[in-house]
Amino acid sequence: MDDLKTRFTYHPPTQVTGPQFGGIRSRLLEVAEYIIAHTPNSREQSLSITMLEQAMFWANAAIARKGE
Repeated sequence: MDDLKTRFTYHPPTQVTGPQFGGIRSRLLEVAEYIIAHTPNSREQSLSITMLEQAMFWANAAIARKGE
């Protein structure tokens, strides 16, 4: 039950986690921009960007939920 509460609780950024979230976002944005610049516009390109969005979400969730 505690795991569910952690999963469905808002975890606001703190002085520690805020920069970590930003670091994940900025690095994955760089990768997304590289993919867009070096691959043809296609379903595969779109899926790769979607997967980066998912990676960003899960990485930030890991940061937000740590230690809870």
